[in-house]
Formats: sequence, structure tokens, C-alpha cells
Amino acid sequence: MNKLPVLALLALVAGCSQKNTPAPTAESPAATPAAQAQGPAAAPTAEQIKQAATATQESAGAEESPGDASLERLAAMPEKAQLPGGKWKAGLNYLPIVPAQPTAAEPGQVEVLEVLWLGCPHCNELEPYIDAWRKKKPANVKFVQEHVMWGPVHRAHGRLFYTLEVLNRDDLVAKAFSEIHRRNNILLSPTGNDAQTQALQQAFAVANGVKEADFKREYNGFAVNTRLQRAEEIMRRYRIESVPRIIINGKYETDVGMAGNPEKLIELINDLAAAEKSR
Repeated sequence: MNKLPVLALLALVAGCSQKNTPAPTAESPAATPAAQAQGPAAAPTAEQIKQAATATQESAGAEESPGDASLERLAAMPEKAQLPGGKWKAGLNYLPIVPAQPTAAEPGQVEVLEVLWLGCPHCNELEPYIDAWRKKKPANVKFVQEHVMWGPVHRAHGRLFYTLEVLNRDDLVAKAFSEIHRRNNILLSPTGNDAQTQALQQAFAVANGVKEADFKREYNGFAVNTRLQRAEEIMRRYRIESVPRIIINGKYETDVGMAGNPEKLIELINDLAAAEKSR
């Protein structure tokens, strides 16, 4: 299997950290006639994705810290809106979203939103923690997952994600993560062919109990296209630059790095959600 050029591979993992993905230039391997003559590159393995994603996130962390990036938003955050000091620190463990965004939660509910990418190794590593938490979360917490939508790769995985959602097979999200990151089946066409991508994703769904006719009906249907459009809007409103990203009630954002580790992230989610309930 041919390996993706480095720049192309970094572009694939842009969903983990968008801002540090380099654009191809005339001198880059992706743009030279010699590279083009080799034909289309094959889809990367899960290990290649993990290595490139790790390098990209390390680069992002070296350039800018969450606190430095949002000092102006932190300054706009009223003290009464912050968690009590001691356990968590505003600007370090979580950031305010200014202005706060509307949510899909009903009155009395608190929305917890996770933005993810099926191809992101960090999202894959967090998934078991999120899955365990959602099974015992407080009744007043409305949990929502949205798929990142920056480029063609993310949108292609997003279409699978929302097709499973529309078919009420959210249980297959964990299996999709496993298929990509453990079985090295990226669920994408190696040449970017939409029909081939659909066939690969359909084969995965059918192998896991989805009827072929149901998958075909919804894959390019109105409901999935509507969800994709909503995901695009979410990306713009929250200015998502990395995943996995957690948004609490449209007011706060955090991630594993800011919280410290996955276990602490779950604690922080619970504390922010509880603080919102009491207000």
C-alpha cells in the first residue's frame, strides 16, 4: 500500500488540530509532477493517523496555550459565572464562550456537547470514558454529539456518523471507532471516490446489523443532509479548532488537556453541568 505524502497525512488529521495543518505548495510532495505520477495515495492506517495527529497536537500545544488564546474572553466572564475557586480554574481548566450560544436543551436541562471526529485517535481514546459517563449522567443533562466538518475527509466520516444517528444506531459509533483505529479500516475510499466510500461504510453498517436498504435510503437523504448542515453551523458558532471538544450549556468549553486527563474531564463536566443547574 502506498503511503500518503506527509502533507496529505497531516491534512487528514486536521480534525484533531486544525490550525497547524500546512497548505500544499508548489514544492510540496503533494503538488509535484513526480508525486502526481505515482497515482492516488492509499488511505493511511490507524497507526499513521495516530502518529501524525500526535505530532500535530504537540505542535499546537507548543505554539499556544488555551489560557493565552482566550484572555479576552476570560476577561469578559463575570466572576459569578465562574466555578468556585480551588478545584478548577477559569482560563486554565475551562474557558468561557462569549457570547453564550443557544442550545437544544429543554427548560430545566443542561446541554453537554461533544464535538468529535471518527478518524481522530484522541476522540477514540476518550470514547470509553464518554460512553461510561453517558450511561449514568444526571437526568437533567442532555448529551449531544456532533461531528467536525472541516474538510472532505471529516464530512465523509460525518455522513456515516449522522446516518447511524438517523437510523437510531448510535451504538455503532464505538464500533466505527474500533473499525478505524483497531482494524485499520479507515472507511474511506483511498482515491476520494464518494461511491466507493459509501460502499465501504455501507459494508461496515450491514456487517453490524443495519439493513442495506435502510442505509442506502438515509445516507443521502434529507434527514442526514440536514444534520450535516447543522454540524457546519455548530463548527462556525463555536469556532472549533481541535477535537475532542466539550461544550457545556453553550457557555463553557474544555478538553482533556485543559482538565488534566479523561477522568478529570468527566469530573469537570459534572461540576460545570451542576453549576449550570443551580443557576
